[in-house]
Amino acid sequence: MEDYSEFYQGSTILVTGGAGAIGGILCRKLSTLGAKKVIILDNLSSSYEWNSSQSPDTMFVQGDILDDAILKRVFKEKPDYVFHLAAHFANQNSVDNPEKDLMINGVGILKVLQYAQLVGVKRFVYSSSGCGVYGLESKMPFEEHDVSIHLHTPYQVTKLLGELYTNYFHNLYGLPIVNARFFNSYGPGEVPGKYRNVIPNFFYWAMKGQALPITGDGTETRDWTYVGDIVNGLLAMGVKDGAVGEAFNLGASKEQRVIDMATTVNTLTGNDAGIKFTQRRDWDVKTRLLSCINKAEKVLGYKPTMKFEDGLKETHRWFADNWDNIEKSAEF
Repeated sequence: MEDYSEFYQGSTILVTGGAGAIGGILCRKLSTLGAKKVIILDNLSSSYEWNSSQSPDTMFVQGDILDDAILKRVFKEKPDYVFHLAAHFANQNSVDNPEKDLMINGVGILKVLQYAQLVGVKRFVYSSSGCGVYGLESKMPFEEHDVSIHLHTPYQVTKLLGELYTNYFHNLYGLPIVNARFFNSYGPGEVPGKYRNVIPNFFYWAMKGQALPITGDGTETRDWTYVGDIVNGLLAMGVKDGAVGEAFNLGASKEQRVIDMATTVNTLTGNDAGIKFTQRRDWDVKTRLLSCINKAEKVLGYKPTMKFEDGLKETHRWFADNWDNIEKSAEF
C-alpha cells in the first residue's frame, strides 16, 4: 500500500461511525500514519467501544449525527478530513424502519456536510453502497456511471441520496468530496446481529453448531471485499487530487457463490450442522453482484490484495480471539 503519512501526519480527522468494522480499522491506520488526533463519533447503535481504536491520539465521542450539540463539539476540533461512515444499516433494517433510515442516512449526512463546509475541510469522504446504487438494469460488472433510480429498499434510496447531497455541496460550495461505493465488505471487526452482514452471522451460527440459512439456492454471487482493502481505498480517496467530485467502486471485482462461502465457513469452524435453504426476501432481487474497479485502479491506485479464502481465515481468527465479547454483544 502507498504511504500516505505525508498527508495525514499531524492532521485532525473525524470518522463518523468510527467504532464499526471499517471505521475501527481506518482509525487505527490513521493513527499509524501520524494523525495528531482521530475523532471517533459513534452512537454505538450497532458497534461497540471495545471494538474501536484505543490509540492515545484517539478521541471517542458517543453521540448521534442528528444531534447538533454533538456535531458542534466534534467540529470545534476543526478536522482536516472527514470520513463519513455513520449510517442506518442496512437493507432489511431500512424496510422495517424506513423513517429512521431516512433521518440518519438523509438528514444525518446533510447535517454533517453543513458543518464540514463551515469549517472548510480538506476532504469529505462518504461511504455509499455499490450494492445499493446499481439496479437490475445496470450492466455487470457495475461501472460508476450506471446508477439506477429503480431501487428496492429505503437503504438503497438513502445511500444514493447521500451521494446527491455530497455532489450538491461540491457543485455549489466547492466542498472537496469523494463518494466510496462499498461492495459486500467483510473481515475482522464486524459483530454479528439481526441486521448485520451474512459472513459474520454465518461465523457466529457455525461456531454455535447451527445450520447456515441460505436465502435462495446458493448459486447467488456476491463481490465480497476485505475490510483492509476497503480502508486502503478510503485512505487514497482522502488525498488523491483526481478523486475530488468523483465516485469509486471499492470491490474485489470477483464473484463468489454464497454456497461456497457457507461451505468454507463450516469447514473452518468444524461445523457439522451443514446448510439449510430458506425463501429469498422480497427485496433481494439481485442474484449476482460484481464491481468494475478500473476507475479506482487508475485514479486511486486501488488494488485489492486479500484472497477471499485467506480473508475468511482472518475473520475466523478474529471471532475466536474475541468470542467472549462477541457472544455478549451479538443481538438477534
